[in-house]
Amino acid sequence: MTHTPHELHEEFPDLADKISEMKQSDAHFARLADQYHEINRRVHRAETHVTPVEDLTEVEMRKQRAILKDEIYRMLTA
Repeated sequence: MTHTPHELHEEFPDLADKISEMKQSDAHFARLADQYHEINRRVHRAETHVTPVEDLTEVEMRKQRAILKDEIYRMLTA
């Protein structure tokens, strides 16, 4: 487990321009990106013990982040 944030542009560096473009042109994509950003921050804060949470809560947050990341990737590569 790493304690580095998993920002979208870092997760998909080759798609960074498309991420920016789709945030501006696709409201659904923008909402997903915002949700991803929020859950990603919560996971990072939990991992670094800034905001400690139960282990199960942290696992569930990671699952939510993965689901959002998969959906975002699907949209980026469609």
